[in-house]
Amino acid sequence: MKKKRNGIIIAVVVLLIIIVASASFYSVRPNQFMCIARFSQIIDTVSTPGLHAKIPFVDQIIEYPKEKLFYDIRPSEVLTSDSKAMTVDSFVVWRIVDAKKFYQTLGTTETAEDRLDNITFNALKVVIGKILQADIISTDEQSRNVLNTLVVSDVQNAVGTYGIEVIDVKIKRFDLPDDNERNVYERMISERDVIAEQYRAEGIEEAAYIRNEVNKDVNIIISNAEAEAEKIIAEGESEYMRILGEAYNTPDKRDFYIFMRGLDALKASMTGAEKTVVLDANSELAKLLISPY
Repeated sequence: MKKKRNGIIIAVVVLLIIIVASASFYSVRPNQFMCIARFSQIIDTVSTPGLHAKIPFVDQIIEYPKEKLFYDIRPSEVLTSDSKAMTVDSFVVWRIVDAKKFYQTLGTTETAEDRLDNITFNALKVVIGKILQADIISTDEQSRNVLNTLVVSDVQNAVGTYGIEVIDVKIKRFDLPDDNERNVYERMISERDVIAEQYRAEGIEEAAYIRNEVNKDVNIIISNAEAEAEKIIAEGESEYMRILGEAYNTPDKRDFYIFMRGLDALKASMTGAEKTVVLDANSELAKLLISPY
């Protein structure tokens, strides 16, 4: 009986030792901050991975993540500088950099996200409140990045006392409220139609100018070509007459030329079915037929 009692006592002692030992140590992973709170006061912050000791049943371990955290902000309505409503949808990328300060000011990531929601909304409201709605609608990627940078700067300045760092704030999209979305779209279509008409008018004007220039160039080219052709024809005829003059520069050559021209004319006149030729007796052709020698 005594041995049994001793065995129970030993088992209880061992169990207590195990419980105390397990409560005396804690482990830290590479992606964790560990805050040691004693009587609700932070006495130490550990970020080195490994096994660490604490006072059992007195020290409380509070765990916070080291990695970047993503928070999707609920879509909210803001006013532009011309008092037009826009619905903005955005998100925040943030992380804890000072676990002790974070515990003292915010305590939990849920509280931090609520605070980020309000701060980011206020920053968006201030920045967008300085921009016209038309400029926001037509904002390109580069301008959108500038807008994001301004919001990030405002948010970072506002969270400096919370032990967190805002890495980025991104605007996913802008939407128009349902009540004025159709009006804005119709105005945008009307503006684009005006721009399109302007482009078309400029295109027609440019096309007319190009056609006039081309027609002028064509007329100049044709005129020059015709002048050159007339010049070449005149030169050819002049050369022909010169060669002809050299070929028939004696009486015998001239008579032979007249004789050959007469034969050509007679041949041309005898091609039809009618073979009768009426000639003047004094014509050279008649003389040729009557007295060929």
